[in-house]
Amino acid sequence: MTTERTATTSNESPSPAPLARRSFLAAAALSVAGSALARDFGPNAQPTRYPDPDIVALDPRFKKYGLGNTPIQRLYHSDKMLWAEGPAWNGVGRYLLWSDIPNDLQMRWLEEDGHVSVFRSPAGNSNGNTFDFQGRQISFQHGTRQVVRYEYDGKVTVLAKEFNGKSLNAPNDGVVHPNGDIWFTDPGYGSLMNYEGNNANNGSKQPYQKEAIYRIDAKTGKLFQVSDEIFKPNGICFSPDYKKLYVADTGASHYDDAPKNIKVWDIVDEKTLKNGKEFASMKLAMKQPDGTTVEKAGFADGIRCDVDGNIWASAGWVGQGYDGVHCFAPDGQRIGQILLPEICSNVCFGGTKRNRLFMTGSTSLYAVYVETQGAHIT
Repeated sequence: MTTERTATTSNESPSPAPLARRSFLAAAALSVAGSALARDFGPNAQPTRYPDPDIVALDPRFKKYGLGNTPIQRLYHSDKMLWAEGPAWNGVGRYLLWSDIPNDLQMRWLEEDGHVSVFRSPAGNSNGNTFDFQGRQISFQHGTRQVVRYEYDGKVTVLAKEFNGKSLNAPNDGVVHPNGDIWFTDPGYGSLMNYEGNNANNGSKQPYQKEAIYRIDAKTGKLFQVSDEIFKPNGICFSPDYKKLYVADTGASHYDDAPKNIKVWDIVDEKTLKNGKEFASMKLAMKQPDGTTVEKAGFADGIRCDVDGNIWASAGWVGQGYDGVHCFAPDGQRIGQILLPEICSNVCFGGTKRNRLFMTGSTSLYAVYVETQGAHIT
């Protein structure tokens, strides 16, 4: 069943849309609670002077990426959208695709005029989406527990559905290597609830097998497990040179001893992983209204890399001054934030010059221009 979506301009109601807002602000090394939680993106919101106070520099290295005269924009919002995820940019079609997992839909935003429509329904409760180097869409589906490819003629090819004779848990997010291989994560969230898929109802945190990271070989179609040394692998991306793999761990949702961090591995011969270690912790020292400092940690979910090797990670589940996007330098240090009034689930670079960061935030789609470009095709 297709749920109707309505996109509006800044002069319409009830759904807010693109609105010129605020831009870059250098901040102290400690994050101070920002304005994002109370920020009004609605059609009747008052304009706010540049620079945008919700683009926050925590380190001088972030200043080169902030633009003093660009706003964070909410491109789309609907109270019918439940959990926006998996944004992917199609350079040929000039559109942004994303998933609404609980509603079993994929949505599309057109760059030419901001039009939003339902792109695919049903969508297998897809979470992550990407495109391969031939322009074909790849989706990671919770409901079917499969990785699928949409062909030029509209047919669907199942690329992966089981490993070692057992069903995958619920593929989550993935990326495509220039050699055609597809790397993806399988934490299993879609099989732990009916809301985002189909509950396995077996009482296990590992619905069908141990959570892991996989690689689909483009030449043989064979599925390889490249690592299970992570609690619940979630967002995934390559370094600009494809020699490192970054994966967000959200295992703390179900495991008490799981870290809230992003891990990194060296890629060996484009096929295997070694030297896994923590790249960045999601812990952040936050200054409180009473002047004290408290260390808090949320989850990194979707992640993407820019041409300079910075990792842009969606972040959430802490609140004001934390939720949004965190930018980590290649050395793992957090250098900046983009604060949003909603929990951010995922990100991707897109736009004509690949210099626009798209962010799926709960019931909305946000975007902001930055002075860098995405390192990969989506």
